[in-house]
Amino acid sequence: MLKKLLIALLCLAYIHTYADTIKTDVLIIGGSASGTAAALQCARSKVKTILVETGPWLGGELTSGAMCIVDANRNLPTGIWGEFRKHVREFYKKTPGYDTTANAVLRFEPYTGAAIFKRMTDTVKNLTVKLNTPWNSVKKNGTGWDVTITEKGKVNTVKAQVLIDATGTGDVAALAGVQFNTGFDSKKETGEQLAPEEALPVIQDITWCAILKDFGAAANKTIARPEGYDAAKYAHFKDKDLLKMIQGGRLPNNKYMLKWSDPGISFKSTVEELDPQNRLKFYKGCRLHVLGLIYYIQTERGLKNFGTTDEFGTPDGLPPIPYMREYRRAKGRMRMVLDDVFTPYDRVSKLYRTSIAVGDASPGQHYVDKRGLQTPYPPFPAYSIPLGVVVVKDLDNLLVTEKAMSTTHLVNASTFYPSVQVAVGQGAGCIAAYCAFFKTTTKNLNVRTIQGELLDYKGYLMPFSDVTISDPNFRAIQQVSATGMLKGIQKVNGKTAAVLFNADSLVTTAEVEPAIREIYTRAFIWFNKEKPGKQFTVGNLLSFISEITLTDPKVLNANMEKQWKDNFKFSLPFDMNRTLTRREFAVLTNKYLNPFARTVDLSGKLIN
Repeated sequence: MLKKLLIALLCLAYIHTYADTIKTDVLIIGGSASGTAAALQCARSKVKTILVETGPWLGGELTSGAMCIVDANRNLPTGIWGEFRKHVREFYKKTPGYDTTANAVLRFEPYTGAAIFKRMTDTVKNLTVKLNTPWNSVKKNGTGWDVTITEKGKVNTVKAQVLIDATGTGDVAALAGVQFNTGFDSKKETGEQLAPEEALPVIQDITWCAILKDFGAAANKTIARPEGYDAAKYAHFKDKDLLKMIQGGRLPNNKYMLKWSDPGISFKSTVEELDPQNRLKFYKGCRLHVLGLIYYIQTERGLKNFGTTDEFGTPDGLPPIPYMREYRRAKGRMRMVLDDVFTPYDRVSKLYRTSIAVGDASPGQHYVDKRGLQTPYPPFPAYSIPLGVVVVKDLDNLLVTEKAMSTTHLVNASTFYPSVQVAVGQGAGCIAAYCAFFKTTTKNLNVRTIQGELLDYKGYLMPFSDVTISDPNFRAIQQVSATGMLKGIQKVNGKTAAVLFNADSLVTTAEVEPAIREIYTRAFIWFNKEKPGKQFTVGNLLSFISEITLTDPKVLNANMEKQWKDNFKFSLPFDMNRTLTRREFAVLTNKYLNPFARTVDLSGKLIN
């Protein structure tokens, strides 16, 4: 008996030394673009955060996937995305020929991007980053989560109040029991006029990018003949100017990104092929095809001076992960549809009011599968991404980013872009930090408090490309516009449309009256009494402020005249009869009426 007891005690001691329990406020699985941004934001919001990444790099597809030429969100340098862009430009500012223009297309070497992300995380307190760390299991524990990870051969349990799945494949959410949508949604299901009549089980291709370097005309960097190589597979390149195609992906330091779609290195992918049980086999075939293309370029086309580098640390020199556009989309508390992009102010739901991120990526449409439909998108405007799309339905304190967001297929064609996902990750980080800080769950989110935290860290709520973070009235304009009082104006440019605030344009009564009546219960009394004209004047706004704040109008007007130039820095003179500019309306309304303080639910409906 004593012997058995000793053995049992020894076993317990062994288990205790082998497995540790780690407690944290927020656990993020996936060091993707969104995962890294979420981790940075959570830690900056002063909650204890752990970021777990199975690979050696942070940045996901921006770095490990070699998607390192980025044009999306270059006119929307929101928060952490703008910070990353600034660091990249600073790093390359002395590199000959590098374009350091603020909104230039961003180009960087993958390992440089990864190093910048790592340096950003290293400078933040409350954040622990665990690279080369697989995760194994996910289990609900009350309102929190238990996740097992493997560190240096040890299986440890992380207990977290909030869990963020930033894997890109939604594997964590799937294991947790989240339900998903896949492929083209039907018009009947989403109400999108551009959706097909019937749902289609087709998802966008993946692309396995590659980085080649020009080692000089005399160099021979020919790789070993890949397994199963057949030059006939690349016959469609016979009449292509491959040197020109390579040079189209120019990066700093004589490197070039290959991301060719048609013809190219994109691959038909299915939900079945991307299933974790089949994924590695599918990926192996993709990698061999890309290696075959490189071998073809070097041997059949004589460009042997272009070769792979060792920056990824992979045996074949290719990026460790693909550029994935689509997989499965979680069923969230809210679902973002095309009308939230094209006509956000005209919907019954007002999801723009709940924005946690912005994007402006043109929708991609990449289908080797001939069943994939080419959608005739009108010029695609910049847009806001609502809070509810990252909050999963029916599971407390679980958030999703990347391709697992709750959008339709047609919206995902834009939101999947890595630069957009950096913005999404920062927003998700604000949500997670809110839950952790206030010790609550995703059932009890205060949208305005979360948005306020995002604004504190230079994030955008509204996608205005003409009002930057350096504008002294940035926050006022963002907050007032997030209530719907002032609406963004779309300006079409080819296949895209910028969304502008037009700060110097004049305010009409028809524009602001509906939102004013909705937000302020006594507004109808004022409108019936004052009957403002077509143009909304300085006097109109001061009269309304006096009505709502119960301030003596003479005192208010006198104080306003004194502050007009010195405090508010308005350029136009104080004149009660003059029509307000949108800037003036935003600044004064934000300061004296504070409509942003009105609470909204996840659909954007005002809560009394």
